Amino acid sequence: MFVGGKWVDSTSGKYFDVLNPYTGRVWARAPRGNAEDVNRAVASAKEALESETWREMTGATRRNLLLALGRLVEQNAERLALAETRSNGKLYGGNLQQSKMFSEFFYYYAGWADKLVGETIPLTETRDIFCYTIREPVGVVAAITPWNAPLLLSAMKMAPALAGGNTLVMKPSRYTPLTAIILAELASKAGFPPGVVNVVTGIGSEVGDTLLRHRDVNKVSFTGSTEVGREVLRSVSENIAKVTLELGGKSPNIVFDDAEMDNAVNGVLGGIFAFSGQVCVAGSRVLLQSGIADEFVERLARRARTIKLGDPMESQTEMGPIANLDQLAKVEKYVELGQKEGGVVVCGGKRPEDPGLAGGLFYPPTIMRVKNSMRVAQEEIFGPVVGIIEFEEDEEAIRLANDTPYGLAAGIWTTNMRRANRMVHRLKAGTVWINTYGLLPAAAGPFGGYKQSGVGRENGSEAMKEYTQLKCVWLDLHEKIGDIFTPPST
Repeated sequence: MFVGGKWVDSTSGKYFDVLNPYTGRVWARAPRGNAEDVNRAVASAKEALESETWREMTGATRRNLLLALGRLVEQNAERLALAETRSNGKLYGGNLQQSKMFSEFFYYYAGWADKLVGETIPLTETRDIFCYTIREPVGVVAAITPWNAPLLLSAMKMAPALAGGNTLVMKPSRYTPLTAIILAELASKAGFPPGVVNVVTGIGSEVGDTLLRHRDVNKVSFTGSTEVGREVLRSVSENIAKVTLELGGKSPNIVFDDAEMDNAVNGVLGGIFAFSGQVCVAGSRVLLQSGIADEFVERLARRARTIKLGDPMESQTEMGPIANLDQLAKVEKYVELGQKEGGVVVCGGKRPEDPGLAGGLFYPPTIMRVKNSMRVAQEEIFGPVVGIIEFEEDEEAIRLANDTPYGLAAGIWTTNMRRANRMVHRLKAGTVWINTYGLLPAAAGPFGGYKQSGVGRENGSEAMKEYTQLKCVWLDLHEKIGDIFTPPST
């Protein structure tokens, strides 16, 4: 683990295994942190926050440090991509491309580090009072990331937090601890002072809970399931810490009968089966206008059956394994539940029989015809399972799309831009794509959800608001301050 600028073991002396979901074998071990480790990491972050070195550092210097970190991330793209692929089974080619892109988060927020300006507030009552605002760091930030996209989500939290002058304690998923450790190493090499970036690895109940309830943690940035998000809110409420939550989704991908069919099929396919559906914004409910439903499903299933499962390190592989055993069991449970509810499996629906895949945690692309009221259409599965739901008119599409507890993302496929823009205003989702789906969050584009999909926004200028706090300053310009208890002369 990385605490106070040093590599340290857990005080427990214990380690836990990190499995490769393709081979099913252990490929790394990480320290099993505990409450004592969290306490020393938070203390280190607090000490760094209050140190003159970091506290008095100019925005221009933080900018240069972030630029240096971005360059190191770019130079270490292969190493980062390999660690992520071995940990969660994402395709190496895609990971490599994305790892190079993630440096842009540090470059983008480097540009914000010296531009955290306040405002001058005009007062209509008098010119003798000067009122202005300044932005200051929130303080010690706990950044908790899941296993599905640890590198992306770490970059999304690290970059704006550091740009805002905060210090960090990062807690990666037990399944994917390596990329956070590498990022901490790179931050140290870039020149960030000791204690500014810390990483504690371990089990959520042993590390995460202590971190969430720690009195010296001023902000929590959490990405994960809505169920765990509720626990996060309950925990941080004890200290009234600031919080950003990016949670689950059950996002609708809506295809109208005037859509360009080939584009829509490809967009729906990628929207759910990319990274085996283990994406928070996955288009897991496909709403099809009834006139094209049968043809669309037939074409979608035809292509889904040909998706090549295999070694995520091989360039010809199109879909890798499920990231861990718990998640595979969850996917299987929901497919069984969907069939019990009356859902009809069009393709997939059971683990592949190919002996070449026997060692890995594979589940094939699965398409089911369902009703929106079924649990399989209401609850997040986080796997390569898509529910097909038919609709007749625009109003029904809007009603069905919004009829879930979630509101993370949505897709619209139509050649009618008037219709598309009407839909945008009616859909309760934090991100809406038109004639595309699942574009990766760019550093400049704000990202977050409605309803039970989250609180706050990441990325863009909105993230700087999340990682800073506003102070209002009043300056009295009068030559003399009167005694308010002296009655006015008559």
